[in-house]
Amino acid sequence: MKISQKGLYALQAMMMLARHYHQGAIKIRDIAYEEALPEKFLELILLELKNARMVESVRGAKGGYQLRRDPAEIHLSEIMRLIDGPLAPFADAEQLRELIDRDLPHRALYQVFLDVRDAAARILDNTSLADLTAHSGPQGGKNANRQKNQKKDSASILPMVVGGQKGE
Repeated sequence: MKISQKGLYALQAMMMLARHYHQGAIKIRDIAYEEALPEKFLELILLELKNARMVESVRGAKGGYQLRRDPAEIHLSEIMRLIDGPLAPFADAEQLRELIDRDLPHRALYQVFLDVRDAAARILDNTSLADLTAHSGPQGGKNANRQKNQKKDSASILPMVVGGQKGE
């Protein structure tokens, strides 16, 4: 399953708002800083989340954005479907069911794809923002940027196994 950069930013922003759920509205600038996200892009994402009634904006000096519902009531699948569309890595469930019925020689293959889609959807449908924030501590602005850059650098270089043996 692929998630767009926009989808990833939306999830990160929503996690930050979940961590600060009982603290009132958070300014876009503060969300962008804490999560190391581009502020202008974040504005568009938050507007989309607001139109979907997942977040609400508060005007004034103490204004900003906050979750509209408890973090335990907002599931990853809801955010991802809004931003990136269907969760299915291969096709939507109905298309796969049609292929299973129609393409008998490849029925088993499409059934595996459907099982993968259903498993991914089940995990995302059952994981809330509260679940994620219970396992992660607060991020810290510049420190978060440094940690993200380190993770990005190490994630782009993966150890390889060649010839079946390490070091060959």
